[in-house]
Amino acid sequence: MEGVLYKWTNYLTGWKPRWFVLDNGILSYYDSQDDVCKGSKGSIKMAVCEIKVHPTDSTRMELIIPGEQHFYMKAVNAAERQRWLVALGSSKACLTDAKTKKEKEISETNESLKTKMSELRLYCDLLMQQVHTIQEYVHHDGNHSTPSIENMNEASSLLSATCDTFITTLEECVKIANAKFKPEMFPLPHPDPLVSPVSPSPVQMMKRSVSHPGTCTLERSSRFGKEPNVSSHQLSHRWRRTVSDTEPFIDVPIEETDSKDI
Repeated sequence: MEGVLYKWTNYLTGWKPRWFVLDNGILSYYDSQDDVCKGSKGSIKMAVCEIKVHPTDSTRMELIIPGEQHFYMKAVNAAERQRWLVALGSSKACLTDAKTKKEKEISETNESLKTKMSELRLYCDLLMQQVHTIQEYVHHDGNHSTPSIENMNEASSLLSATCDTFITTLEECVKIANAKFKPEMFPLPHPDPLVSPVSPSPVQMMKRSVSHPGTCTLERSSRFGKEPNVSSHQLSHRWRRTVSDTEPFIDVPIEETDSKDI
């Protein structure tokens, strides 16, 4: 993009028209369009500067490198400033750095997000300024004449264009944020296993050692003497217990059928 903008020079000469050229992320200016072949009088890299709009003048804007360089510029009208602001903001968002692939991806994502947020602040300031202008047109004093339809239409069209640009930039900002914070960065809890663990069978439980709580063994007769001769049916009912490791051990002796077995 190229065109005429007024640039503040000093307090003696004030605002002077200059020919500005925006190319490949660098804004350069010349005395006139005919002097382009002679070399620029100055330039500024959009990647390192901040863009600000004037709080009261709808034609002014500033490019600032903190602590180094200031460009105070003024367009011929509000519509022309709007066109330059969109071009400068878009150029700032499209810049890239020459780094390694991985570092470049991370850096580009971070820088792009910062750039888009900076654009949003810029367009927000511009929206507030344009809304204030329309409010002044509507709530005019009785001493002032009714605002012309032409001025109202111009202010409304500028506000509409700024709103569209703001929404587009906001959508791009959301896309960058979604790409930066991927779902893989937030691990989900492990799902429950589809197959429950296999519990020991009752036969295995009976063969476990007496030293384990909640278990019993059929080999107790080797330590405490022989068991009385009882049928397998009586033995299965002689001691009633649970075979679950989680339930308490319950011994329920049945009534003796023969007093001689005591």
